[in-house]
Formats: sequence, structure tokens, C-alpha cells
Amino acid sequence: MKVEIIWKGPLREDDRDQQIQVVENFMTRRVDGMVLAPLDSQALVAPVVNASKAKIPVVVIDSDLKTDKQLSFVATDNYKGGMMGGEHLVKLLGGKGNVILLRYAVGSASTEAREAGFLEAIKKHPDIKLISSDQYAGATRETSYQASQNLLNRYGRDTDGIFCPNESVTVGMSKALRDIGKAGGKVKLVGFDAGTQSVQDLKRGDAQGLIVQNPVRMGYLGVMTVMKHLRGETVEKRVDTGVTLVTSENIEQAEVKELINPPLDKYLN
Repeated sequence: MKVEIIWKGPLREDDRDQQIQVVENFMTRRVDGMVLAPLDSQALVAPVVNASKAKIPVVVIDSDLKTDKQLSFVATDNYKGGMMGGEHLVKLLGGKGNVILLRYAVGSASTEAREAGFLEAIKKHPDIKLISSDQYAGATRETSYQASQNLLNRYGRDTDGIFCPNESVTVGMSKALRDIGKAGGKVKLVGFDAGTQSVQDLKRGDAQGLIVQNPVRMGYLGVMTVMKHLRGETVEKRVDTGVTLVTSENIEQAEVKELINPPLDKYLN
């Protein structure tokens, strides 16, 4: 089957209205199917319901929607990823210490699941004290950096470990820790995602762990799931694309290198 892929997204990662417009415009163009990475679990529900009524199948990737009208959900088990992050931070701290959760943004289903998983993991350890979990970093590295600075100004002297639920938050917090001389493992930092900067932070010891998804596989399977449906094949309602803890100990392993630098030729052939 020959397929034309049209890519379109909002200019800003937190622009819900523009993402809604993108979906509605594709419906007007009567595309045969859509692969959607929602930036809000509720704001995109109505457009997806309308697409379903118009017989345009929508596969949701990365971050879930609060509806069952999507054809399939292709994503990381984000709750599991958050639990992995929490368990690793507890291990780094030897089961005791003061920790911070810097959240991403209200309404982001993927990061909210990671945050919930992290909180569940540390709840099992009575000597781990959560000293802040109600602050949000926002959608950019700049806002994350500012939020990190504010948190460290207040709690920096008492903080032993920090969990950040996505790349922009991880990078912002890492920079803020360097500013006050607390990077390099003085405060243990566990983040999420493997962008260029966060991988550099891990390699130089400013982060002690990254929970890593497989975004290339996610996008690939999103498109393939739509294609299978259009061919009349049955598709799974939920496709788990996996999650891995990356540390300085395993970052040179072949399978981890593939996650950090995906072999794109494997997907394009």
C-alpha cells in the first residue's frame, strides 16, 4: 500500500488550540487516517470523537486521551517508567533521604502517569521523605530552569534526590543544579527521555539515570497500525513500545545505543 504522510503540529508544545485546529483541518481534508500525539488528555477528546464519527481512524501515540474512540493507543507504559525512576532514585539514596518531584504540566497524560508511578514507588520506603511535589516546570527548558531555580532556592540545602518526568524538565533541573554546585551526584537526579543534552548530562555525571522510551518505534508503529486497519486487518487496542533505565553503567551497550541513536534505516527500509 502506497501511503503519503503529512506532518503537522503546533509551533509551541503547549498550544492546545492550535493542535485542535490541526486535527480539524485534517478532517476537512478527508484524510484516510491520523496518528496523533495529544498534548492534553481532555482538550483533544472532542476532535477525536468527531473524527471517529466521520469514519477517520485515529491512532493515539505517546500520551493518552480520556476517550475510547481512538483506534489504538501506541505508547510507553508511563506509569511503569515512573515507578522505575522512583525505584532507581531510592536505590541511589540507599533507601533514605529528602526528594523532590518537579512536575511537567497539568493535563499531560503521559507525564502525569510517570509522576504517579514515581510517587507510588517511593511511598514504599518510609525513610524517603517527599519535600516538594506540587510545582510545575512548564513546556520549555527556560520555564523548567526557572522552576528548578525556585525549588533549589527553597529546598536546595535539604535535597538528596530529584525526579523529573520529561526531557525539558530534566535539562532545566540539571542546569540549575550545576549553578549551585550540586551537580555531579551531590544531589541524585533521575530524569526521563534521552535528548542530546540529557544524555550529555548523564555521561558527565550530572544525571544518575534516565528512563528512556523508544519514540521512533512509537511513531513507526503508529503509522503501521493505521495502515493495517486500512487494509482491513485487526489491530490491538493497546501497543506497549517499552521503557528502559539508562545509566552510566549500561549506556555503551548495543541495545541502549540503539535507543539513544535510533538506526533510522531499519525503519525506512
